[in-house]
Amino acid sequence: MRSGLGFGGALMSMPFLLLIDNRPLVYLPIIAIHLLIFASITVMQNHWRNTSAEKGSVDWKYLKRALLIMIGPKLAGVFGLITLPNHIMSGIIFAIVAGYSFTYIFNKPFRSTNPLIDVIFLGLGAYISGTSLIGAPLIMAVFANHVARTQLRDTLFVLWFILVTIKMVAFILADVDLQWLMHLWLLPAAAIGHIIGLRFHDYLLRQDNKFFFRVLGTVLLITSTLGLAKIIAE
Repeated sequence: MRSGLGFGGALMSMPFLLLIDNRPLVYLPIIAIHLLIFASITVMQNHWRNTSAEKGSVDWKYLKRALLIMIGPKLAGVFGLITLPNHIMSGIIFAIVAGYSFTYIFNKPFRSTNPLIDVIFLGLGAYISGTSLIGAPLIMAVFANHVARTQLRDTLFVLWFILVTIKMVAFILADVDLQWLMHLWLLPAAAIGHIIGLRFHDYLLRQDNKFFFRVLGTVLLITSTLGLAKIIAE
């Protein structure tokens, strides 16, 4: 999914994983490592294909500007993830995903219309990314206004790589179990998803997929509601 859209891998998977076991720190290292691997592969492939292009596939200028805004909230979010109890973090994730789902169902994506909203969305998205890796819709709303469509996916991939590297360093310093064995077991499945996602991205560039995102939003809303109900019942 992340390979196809340029974002959303954690957003699409975390609600379902937390229904099984509401410990975000079990899954986030796995998602993070796979993101680092396949984001790197995708960006390098596109860089080699576009070596003769004038602009390249990454908008480095805007990426640097955005990171100056995002680094502080990102670190604050990572600290919250490591220190807050599992049931609280899971509840926060379910609530955020439920909120996102309405933007898909009603085709009302987040939109940034001025520089102040840019800063708010980038800061809030970075904080949510720090807590759970699901800040992409807010960050995407800003980047889509400032980065050319042909550069958007790879620019986001580089951004995710930097943000996830920060999170992984924090995990190591906090002695979090990085689930290395699970990385190896799931790597073939992630590779298949990566290949499918690349094809799906090319398809999305040519289509208007309101129905697809409406169904996706409905599934996410149902899953998040069940997750919240489970936490409350416990």
